[in-house]
Amino acid sequence: MKQHLKHPVFKTISRLAGEQQVQAYAIGGFVRDIFLNRPSKDIDVVVLGNGIEFAEATGRALNTKVAVFKNFGTAMLRYREVEVEFVGARKESYRSDSRKPIVENGTLEDDQKRRDFTINALAIALHPNEYGQLIDPFGGLQHLEQQLIKTPLNPLETFSDDPLRMMRAIRFASQLDFTIDEEAINAIKAQKERIRIVSQERITDELNKIMLSARPSAGFNYLFDTGLLHLIFPQVAALHGVELVNGRGHKDNFYHTLQVLDNISATTTDLWLRWAALLHDIAKPATKRFEPGHGWTFHGHEDRGARWVPKLFAQLKLPLNEHMKFVQKMVQLHMRPIVLAQETITDSAVRRLLFDAGNDTDNLMLLCKADITTKNEYKIKKYRQNFELVQQKLKDVEERDRVRNWQPPVTGNDIMQLFGLREGREVGIIKNQIREAILEGDIANTYEAAIAFTIQKGEEIGLKVVAKSN
Repeated sequence: MKQHLKHPVFKTISRLAGEQQVQAYAIGGFVRDIFLNRPSKDIDVVVLGNGIEFAEATGRALNTKVAVFKNFGTAMLRYREVEVEFVGARKESYRSDSRKPIVENGTLEDDQKRRDFTINALAIALHPNEYGQLIDPFGGLQHLEQQLIKTPLNPLETFSDDPLRMMRAIRFASQLDFTIDEEAINAIKAQKERIRIVSQERITDELNKIMLSARPSAGFNYLFDTGLLHLIFPQVAALHGVELVNGRGHKDNFYHTLQVLDNISATTTDLWLRWAALLHDIAKPATKRFEPGHGWTFHGHEDRGARWVPKLFAQLKLPLNEHMKFVQKMVQLHMRPIVLAQETITDSAVRRLLFDAGNDTDNLMLLCKADITTKNEYKIKKYRQNFELVQQKLKDVEERDRVRNWQPPVTGNDIMQLFGLREGREVGIIKNQIREAILEGDIANTYEAAIAFTIQKGEEIGLKVVAKSN
């Protein structure tokens, strides 16, 4: 293991450990990532003794500042592009109503026992006498080879002590494409109600990490199968299932949504576009209707879903800012290119889509392509060809009419000045008429054409020009 301890911080820690006769170990994610061939700039060091004092000694030796967090018994320093956190070895016990542990000094074995998973309990000795020795009491290396998520102790105890570990198990399985040990799965099912003592912020942080996995569906399937999803995000769980009437059913919108999420994740790492994929059909259960002679419909699910987005973001403690507005826009508009692809594409419809989507048009098209989940090869080919036609039409109309992020060339102030009006109903009517005329292609998207149209519409409702236009 010595060849993996090349960073100069390890030599300093080893020298100090020898001088002070202190046992120190690299532990956790840094060690795990060595075997996964993943670069890591975060190093956790556990010390048998006072971790803060040892960190401060290391900081003096490296001539770098040390941040001390006395409430947590930890200290941290940054040196040559790595971040090293020091803590004294400890053992923990928990109360049933809290994730905050009662901490006592402990041995290395005690510290490894309190780790969430065996793959995160691996340690490398840094004292000169054992430098580079791997300490693996729970078979973490074997579990890495088996691609298995397993707890060091009884998973019922592990998950009851800190219920967030249930989310972390699923997150690691999703990120690493690992399988969760069957005993751990059963423990999550048994302890799922304990998730209620975890703050929403911590739950959502884990959800975001699952969302950013290469294949997020793996995590969401685990969340659903264990029952956690029904507690932390019931609206997504409600997408599951197929209802039959007279032998006619609809597709399972839960698995369709996960496929869309995986599809979009194959094309972008953007978290918020992935959230749009997860929520694009969120209102389908609420809008589901069976129409005799026609079948199942979900009319208006995009409108209702868009109205739900702010409430869902607030529920999950996600940011209520431009990211929320972006997701809301994607949910609102996700059917529009699909409808265009199925019908005769008019310039007017394309202009309206460009106007409504603005700079997010390309992201919208990515989402709509991801929404194709049919297994019918003929349909896939047909949809893709139609989307290519829509994209070309979007490009042609944008180059000609310049309506992406467009504002009408005549403003409300222009209208008020032209007719000597104050802000009011007439101004709004004329502004809407100008916008509609340009989007419909009735007049050119120029100031001259728009001002002439404005004068005409003003005169039709009895207004007179009192000032010449610029």
